[in-house]
Amino acid sequence: MRVLHFYKTYYPDSWGGIEQVIRQMCVGTGRLGVTNEVLTLTREKDPSDLEFEGHMVHRMPLDFEIASTGFSFAAIRKLARLARKADVIHYHFPWPFMDLAHFMARIDKPSVVTYHSDIVRQKTLLRVYTPLKQRFLRSVDLIVATSPNYLASSPVLARYKEKIRTITYGLDKSIYPEPGEARRGQWRARCGARFFLFIGVLRYYKGLHILLDAVADLDYPVVIVGAGPIERELKAHAERLGLSHVMFVGALEEADKIALLQLCYAMVFPSHLRSEAFGISLLEGAMFGKPMISSEIGTGTTYINIDNDTGLVVPPDDPAALGAAMRTLWEQPERAAAMGRRAEARYWELFTAEKMAENYTALYRELAARPAKG
Repeated sequence: MRVLHFYKTYYPDSWGGIEQVIRQMCVGTGRLGVTNEVLTLTREKDPSDLEFEGHMVHRMPLDFEIASTGFSFAAIRKLARLARKADVIHYHFPWPFMDLAHFMARIDKPSVVTYHSDIVRQKTLLRVYTPLKQRFLRSVDLIVATSPNYLASSPVLARYKEKIRTITYGLDKSIYPEPGEARRGQWRARCGARFFLFIGVLRYYKGLHILLDAVADLDYPVVIVGAGPIERELKAHAERLGLSHVMFVGALEEADKIALLQLCYAMVFPSHLRSEAFGISLLEGAMFGKPMISSEIGTGTTYINIDNDTGLVVPPDDPAALGAAMRTLWEQPERAAAMGRRAEARYWELFTAEKMAENYTALYRELAARPAKG
């Protein structure tokens, strides 16, 4: 069984949530006999293919970008060539160029789309793109929603219910590095014994401005891990508010991130827009037994975090409610610890990479067994 994944970014160029999911898919299904390859774009002008954790990564040079959508003429040709020897093509949505490449490469192999997110922000371009998007989603064989919450709330997915399956994301705890006591000690000395933790790319939909406003009248330590396009803006906002108890530590190596996950008191995840379709770092918090605070935005975040069970869920874009939730957890450590234990139990029940890999492998086999198109 040979599966070709196609997405705009991947390791080693990018380390975001979807890249982590594709990585876990490839490693997990690889253990079950699937040969995975990933086709992606890179800013390198003369990139080489590389092997990563048992699967091949083909990197094509980025030619140009329009509204954060990367285009590559070489990727279209490469997609056509790699598809010839693949049994299943696995697309990762959204990426408008991918839809175009699918048709230009004349893909006729069984195909599946993991629908990671609606397109939320680019309203004008979305109107132009919608006919292509609809044609693409009609043309693929199956669409995978990443949580029942997102399937129920997405107006796009509602159009294709007859060919939708739900397979949640899963993580393999065993492939995360153990940071060691020395590294944990360094972070403990820097961050203190109790702190809230956020991990993610610093983007507009992550709601970090809401978090900063929420802690303006609180003195709880907050550690923010990540870099991104609004980093300077957020730091300026924190400085205006005089938030000396908020620490921006930038993008970190995996072992440092794990050290902070192990040490933190609770995860805070203030994403307030549907661009946040799931929340991989939120799931990582559950995996490490941490209570969580998130917002109700009708997506997978509230499939991971169950209000008053694994953590607290607040209305989106509400600094006062977010601050109150932080105060509740901070002042009730026994309740917070119990929530963390239930969060970890829910991870082992629903969100392991093994379970995700088994579900995707079964889906691949079902698709490969279908009669050839045309």
